[in-house]
Amino acid sequence: MAELKIENLSKSFGNVKVIEDVSFTVNDGEFCIVLGPSGCGKSTILRLISGLERQDSGTIYIGDTEVSGHTPKERDVAMVFQNYALYPHMSVFDNMAFSLKMKNIPKSAIKRKVMEGAKLLKIDDLLQRKPKELSGGQRQRVAIGRAIVRKPQVFLFDEPLSNLDAKLRNAMRVELVGLHSKLNSTVVYVTHDQVEAMTLGQKVVLLNEGKIKQTGTPAELYDMPANLFTGTFIGSPQMNTLNGRIEKEGEKLLFNSSGIILDVSSWKSLKGYVGKAVTAGIRPESLLPDSNGPLTGKIELIEHLGSEIILHAIIGEMKLIARLSPDIEKRKGEAISFRLAWKGVHFFYKNERIS
Repeated sequence: MAELKIENLSKSFGNVKVIEDVSFTVNDGEFCIVLGPSGCGKSTILRLISGLERQDSGTIYIGDTEVSGHTPKERDVAMVFQNYALYPHMSVFDNMAFSLKMKNIPKSAIKRKVMEGAKLLKIDDLLQRKPKELSGGQRQRVAIGRAIVRKPQVFLFDEPLSNLDAKLRNAMRVELVGLHSKLNSTVVYVTHDQVEAMTLGQKVVLLNEGKIKQTGTPAELYDMPANLFTGTFIGSPQMNTLNGRIEKEGEKLLFNSSGIILDVSSWKSLKGYVGKAVTAGIRPESLLPDSNGPLTGKIELIEHLGSEIILHAIIGEMKLIARLSPDIEKRKGEAISFRLAWKGVHFFYKNERIS
């Protein structure tokens, strides 16, 4: 395996700039997620790394070798696609062995490598079947197996679980974590699904409109969002946002959003923003029911999810969403008051986090 380094990568199709000045490093053996909404340039980055597309500018290194001008065959990467890309007329064994046969590897070595990969993925009893005889999950394992037998320096995954149902997707996430720990492989995994990003990734590169918004561990992106996009994209339910101003009242520092008043006197970082428009971002789990709390409103909807409830409340002119314990005894239409757990509250000025 090897370190992957991308420096100042840019790519346009016609007049449309798809990615712009993208730089990040994936350490040797690291599982890196490239996350973002549809159309933000995620898959283009994978295609540039693999050599299926050529960048307009920037460099790509695998290990100590710059591969920016290399063909896909010369780059020693393996790509797993969303649609599996299996040969329908070939058996599972032949699909997994195909790239090895192209390298003229001895038959005995091919058989050994395929059997090792198949046992690792628990598909060794399916080797004589054709893709049409397999379930979606089995086809995806074959696609992963075809990549594993090559033992490339870098694995590239392009939304590999998006065609699976929810139950199978969850199971495959667990399998991928276990597989990575066994192989200690360098992985770049593209997804729009933040749950996949948070559960699979050791590092997350968050992309929007072709630019990196933040890079860090899943916990860093959740707990310390660098900007409003990161704060609202990471987390489900989504972070509540309140637009307002910082005001000074005597010795007190207040955040005022359409009559919702929060005492932020203890936030020293906000003192330089008096009179300025800022946005408060409040995580749903930071809204805590409290009869004496400063935020009072009416319950609009309660979603019962078994281990938790998602409560929607109208407070002033704003709708806020809270994640609460399932044992709370509240009904739609009732009044409710909240206090804040400040750990999950952030303030943004011109979309950048200031506290």
